[in-house]
Amino acid sequence: MSTQTDTDPAIRYLAVTFDCPDPAELARFYGEALGLPVTLSTDGFVLLGREGSPGLGFYRVEDYQPPSWPDSSVPKQAHLELGVEDLDTTQARLIALGAVEAEVQPLPERRRILLDPAGHPFCIIL
Repeated sequence: MSTQTDTDPAIRYLAVTFDCPDPAELARFYGEALGLPVTLSTDGFVLLGREGSPGLGFYRVEDYQPPSWPDSSVPKQAHLELGVEDLDTTQARLIALGAVEAEVQPLPERRRILLDPAGHPFCIIL
């Protein structure tokens, strides 16, 4: 049930932003993986996306600590779920781009868990 009224200001979903040690490197990985161009780039922030669509942002954090998933000592906080048609082919492509296969794979016939170059877990799912 929506509680927004005609007098409420419009709110648009713009992006999800990931903390990381190197925004340009993480943007390169996701830009190539998802075919998204850079729409904004500074020394400490890079945004990927297309006009009118939500994007992915990458923000430089000093002393960044990657998530320790599945151990929760450094929580993952968020992760992406990406739909694919072929798990093996997509996984090989993402590993070639810099991803790493996570040690824990609960449902490998349906879903693969990978870690991006900054250590964020993400899933590829049939």
